[in-house]
Amino acid sequence: MGLLVLLGLFALCVVIGVPVAFALGVSAIAAFWFEGLPLMIGFQRIISGINVFSLMAIPFFIFAGELMFHGGIAMRLVRFASAAVGAVRGGLGIVNVFSSMLFGGISGSAVADISALGSILVPVMKEKGYDADYAVNVTVTSSIAGIIIPPSHNMIIFAIAAGGGISISKLFLAGVVPGILMCVCLAVAAYLVAVKRGYKAEKFPGWTALALTFASAIPGLMTAVIIVGGVLSGVFTVTESGAFGAIYAFVVTLLVYRNITWANFKLAVGQAVRTTAMVMILIACAGAFAYMLTFYQVPAKTVTLLTGLTDNPILILLMINAALLILGMIMDMAALILICTPIFLPVANSLGIDPLQFGMILLVNLGLGLCTPPVGSCLFVGCAVGKLPMEQAVRTIWPFYAAIFVALMMITFIPAISMTLPNMLQ
Repeated sequence: MGLLVLLGLFALCVVIGVPVAFALGVSAIAAFWFEGLPLMIGFQRIISGINVFSLMAIPFFIFAGELMFHGGIAMRLVRFASAAVGAVRGGLGIVNVFSSMLFGGISGSAVADISALGSILVPVMKEKGYDADYAVNVTVTSSIAGIIIPPSHNMIIFAIAAGGGISISKLFLAGVVPGILMCVCLAVAAYLVAVKRGYKAEKFPGWTALALTFASAIPGLMTAVIIVGGVLSGVFTVTESGAFGAIYAFVVTLLVYRNITWANFKLAVGQAVRTTAMVMILIACAGAFAYMLTFYQVPAKTVTLLTGLTDNPILILLMINAALLILGMIMDMAALILICTPIFLPVANSLGIDPLQFGMILLVNLGLGLCTPPVGSCLFVGCAVGKLPMEQAVRTIWPFYAAIFVALMMITFIPAISMTLPNMLQ
């Protein structure tokens, strides 16, 4: 009955429009009260949910991403990507994917990726004769590269939700190959759709132009190199690397590119503060919710349920993927990371799946959910940027869904994709 109170009240709050963070907190406190547990313990669990030092890296990563967004990095990355792969048939679609891979590795945010690159590339693609739905669909689906390619604050959230025993540096490494693999699959889909629709190729600008655009993009690209390289080399902790990355991003946008104005700086600070506050409230309330899930033995019962249905690990993994895909369509990603990790990670462990590999499976699934209705925030932002009705975008987005699904299945059933680089760190 107590579990019904916890989950039922949470579902009711979400349905009537209560923000997910508060829905988690209210339902958790109600479950504490129903079980006769001291409410003080519930509030202590809320506070302890954010009393984790490594969480300090999240505001730094978010702020660095905002500075990249407002400081002219995106335009230089687009120019470099266009010079490198724009000469391929339907090249601007591949440029879009390539740019998302580069910018996503700096910003760590799918929505920032769409806002920065979409506002540049979607109008250009329309002018070059590309259909609006194609431009929006490529932008939306490739944006989730920022969730998987390091540095990503969602990886830090996953590490915390998993109990804090996962090396964040290894988690960063685990995301490199899956992120590139997914972008390659999307580039193939973009090429095939472009050929089918008869889009033309751009002219190759020449090796000199390619070298110049690459040189211009290097200072921005170094942000990700500094953050990830600092962590992997042991020079910085994750939190210190985030702080240094934010400082470096500010210096580059102010002194090198000279695109950051006082108004843009205030906008970046304000947006970073709002995003950080939302994430921290969510993590805090999820701490109490996860405590009650453990109190009701939900993770253990989930393991028993799934292994009782079948002892075939392939079928169990497919069921986990299906559950994550469905949940990703109706809930926010950060909340699902915090809720689903303690439930499904023990199941994955029982199958011999390494937590690093499961983290990639989880992030790709939930990233795909950001691109799907009815609660796909990336889809909403992309359609707004492209001034396209969501219904029109969804009708033709299926080849790109299929590309991500192919990458997801490879990540799920080929452990080496996620584990090779982390194992090299040992």
